[in-house]
Amino acid sequence: MYRERQLSPKNGLVWLLLLLTVSVLAFLTIIRSAPREQFGAVILGVLVLIVALFCLGGLFIVNPNDAKALVLFGKYVGTVKRDGFFWANPFLVKRRVSLRVRNFETAKLKVNDNHSNPIEIGAVVVWKVVDTAEAMFEVDDYSHFVVMQSEAAVRALAQSYPYDAHGVNEVALSTHVQEVSKALQQAVADRLQKAGVEVIEARLSHLAYAPEIASAMLRRQQAAAIIAARQKIVEGAVGMVETALSMIGDRGLVALDEERKASMVSNLLVVLCSDRDAQPVVNTGTLYQ
Repeated sequence: MYRERQLSPKNGLVWLLLLLTVSVLAFLTIIRSAPREQFGAVILGVLVLIVALFCLGGLFIVNPNDAKALVLFGKYVGTVKRDGFFWANPFLVKRRVSLRVRNFETAKLKVNDNHSNPIEIGAVVVWKVVDTAEAMFEVDDYSHFVVMQSEAAVRALAQSYPYDAHGVNEVALSTHVQEVSKALQQAVADRLQKAGVEVIEARLSHLAYAPEIASAMLRRQQAAAIIAARQKIVEGAVGMVETALSMIGDRGLVALDEERKASMVSNLLVVLCSDRDAQPVVNTGTLYQ
């Protein structure tokens, strides 16, 4: 495996002035020696000028948050991460690598969740290159590699969790955002480690049931919400009835036998649990015949 090695190249400005000076001197030598037919000096001046102009090809610029990976005849030499104007061996191939933070959004993938329900899911991944040698030489195209492996991680994540939680401690895609995001970031980071890429953040950007089951799942969610609401209402109503009977007995307002208590409990539960306003009824008779 390739590991990044940092290089400290020569100052580009110094080498530029030096090579320009040598080029000017060589050109002047050619001009002065040609009329005098000093062919040895002319040839030497031409050779020096060619070498100086060729060495100008070793000058290069590294912009902020950029890097240059240097390769000499197929062999990785090192990486320059310091921004500035530099000079290095003209035979070196200088390949640019961006160190900026980048992000992309995956396509809306259609997969089955942990309960085999078809869902649509998408994610946003924020990443950057931290090891230029691995990014350039361990994978063919690290940007394309990031896209493909991130989508694979999103698919695997969707198949590991259900869309909705059906148990008390069950982690679901729709309800446990932090846990799912952390698991997605770890899954993407594990897949991109060999490419010299650091995953800064990964979060779901789209989550929905597939269109063919969306209406059925919506009715199911509505039914579950109604059941949960009714359960809360019944629990509250039972507590209020219990409190009312206890207060009536403690204060001695009315002496109630078991039949009257049952009737009062029934009436109170109907009033408290009904989804409509109670209708007043005037009772002019008695419970007993």
